[in-house]
Amino acid sequence: MKTPFFSILLSLFLLCANAQAPSSYKISFEEAVHHEAQIEATFSNLKKDEVIFRMSRSSPGRYALHEFAKNVFDVKVTDSNGNPLTITRPDPYSWKTSGHDGSIQVSYRLFANHGDGTYAQVDETHAHLNIPATFMYVPELMDQEIEVTFIPREDLNWKIATQLKPLEENTYYAKDLQYFMDSPTELSNFSRRSFVLDGETITLVLHHRGTEDEVDRYFEQVKKVVLQEKYVYGELPEFDYGEYTFLACYMPHVDGDGMEHRNSTVCTSTSDLSDQNSVGKISTIAHEFFHAWNIERIRPQALEPFNFEKANMSGELWFGEGFTSYYAGLILCRSQLMETETYVNWLTGSFNYVWNSSGRLFYSPIEMSYQAPFQDAAESVDQTNSRNTFISYYSYGHMLGLALDLSLREMGLNLDDFMKLVWKKYGKKAKYYTNKDLQQVLGEYAGDKFGDYFFNSFIYKAEMPDYEKLFNTVGIVLNTNPTTPVYGINFTDTILRGYPAFESPAYKAGLTKGDKILKIDDVPIISDSQLTELLKTYKPGDLLSIEFERYEKSSTTTLEVGSNPNFQLSLYEKAGLILEDSTKVNRTNWLAPKDH
Repeated sequence: MKTPFFSILLSLFLLCANAQAPSSYKISFEEAVHHEAQIEATFSNLKKDEVIFRMSRSSPGRYALHEFAKNVFDVKVTDSNGNPLTITRPDPYSWKTSGHDGSIQVSYRLFANHGDGTYAQVDETHAHLNIPATFMYVPELMDQEIEVTFIPREDLNWKIATQLKPLEENTYYAKDLQYFMDSPTELSNFSRRSFVLDGETITLVLHHRGTEDEVDRYFEQVKKVVLQEKYVYGELPEFDYGEYTFLACYMPHVDGDGMEHRNSTVCTSTSDLSDQNSVGKISTIAHEFFHAWNIERIRPQALEPFNFEKANMSGELWFGEGFTSYYAGLILCRSQLMETETYVNWLTGSFNYVWNSSGRLFYSPIEMSYQAPFQDAAESVDQTNSRNTFISYYSYGHMLGLALDLSLREMGLNLDDFMKLVWKKYGKKAKYYTNKDLQQVLGEYAGDKFGDYFFNSFIYKAEMPDYEKLFNTVGIVLNTNPTTPVYGINFTDTILRGYPAFESPAYKAGLTKGDKILKIDDVPIISDSQLTELLKTYKPGDLLSIEFERYEKSSTTTLEVGSNPNFQLSLYEKAGLILEDSTKVNRTNWLAPKDH
């Protein structure tokens, strides 16, 4: 015989067992052939009569605005009993309703056909979901729990991969909106590989068209990267639910990208694993996994909490993104997935891009980081002068990470141990940092004098480190070829196709985008090939008369040929120089595989 007290406990247990989270979703893909998903959401525990529900305007890992609401349509709202509620639109990103009974049910359709780390893509090969691009939310409930049920296409053998916590069958859990929005999900007939390192499971989920043998070989590369990156910090992070997942999609109809998240990353590429000569895919893996420490847990104060209603700006991206870019290439070399000579040649492009850019005249690395909302996959219809004013904080920070590492090694220190110290002081303690904090840690590690010098010269200002001296310490020679002529113009059909670089010969001559070259020194120009060959006949310092057409009017200017400012990085032994034993040891300590 049940006692009244037992009956009450049983009732409470059943009530709790059947209770939904305040925000719960169900998403299905019956119309995948049309790139559509059907979403049904229930928002309960509502305290205000007037409820706003909305789509995000930004996405974790991105810094610009992305108006995800534009792909939402057929929105309907009822109360918990199915009674229709009136919807109004307070702005382009939100919907508003009232008169509910403490709960609303929202249904809508989503068009999704851009497979990368920012957007979503639904078709008959997969449902590739970035959460902010997919799900509406109620700001009133953003600190409360969330459940989502994915309905995979069983006829297409879809499985589910996500960093969200599994509950039962196809239902997953997030503790709040911040975690939910940071949890991309892949539904497809993917391959899966895993290994355990220090009690943490590292998983590769790969949606591709290749063979299982190719997956096996690729996973061995992934493991090498993971081991070498763990060495930098001395330990893995403690991943939520004990697992980190690479959500890789290498299909011809996606867009190449990489996007970090707390316990997972999205890596997309249009080429498959049969492309053995490309390091693009594994370098993306290296970059994104390094983010598991640097930017996900070693977190700039400016990005916390992430704001889903506006662009997110940080002055620390030269470190968060740039130093991560430096390590991505370095790790490939240490993992022996890239030859030393290839790595040095690979550095040359970024080196020239950064140090030959006029952007340094206008912005420091911190201010370049501030430009992210205008540059990070942001789109605009008006023309900009970014070529002359902007240097990617990825590349700028890459070169600064290189300079700091070689500078520290000159002192008997290294960047790895500096990163370990930043990890222990900030990432491991979940304490957010500023640029001043980084300067303080560098001073603690290498001395205040050096820390102040490095930040005052290269971070708060835009001076160039003494790379010639630094490269010599590891047996790399820095050369230029000033005898090669440069003009500062790019052309197609003899028309300038870009704005001339600041202070380049074309810039000084008053040429600009859209000008059509008619004659050079009275020689009529009839084709690109003829123009290219003619320009080869001049040398730096020569003066040439250029007749051009602008706005249907002919004009003439004089251009002084410039000298090539580009640098070339070469290993000593390839340049015919002697590599001393001490220099060889320095290079080995820098680039060789590390113990783990």
